[in-house]
Amino acid sequence: MDYIEKVLERLKEMAGKLIEALLGPEGEREPELIPIPVNERSRRR
Repeated sequence: MDYIEKVLERLKEMAGKLIEALLGPEGEREPELIPIPVNERSRRR
């Protein structure tokens, strides 16, 4: 059982390195959108 745990840990490390190589270090999150207020009264005229 100990062998399986070591293999799984090694696979996790390899997967992390692969993802880092493909996406770069730390995948950057998309910036949150800032809501822009809209004046509805001017559109109705």
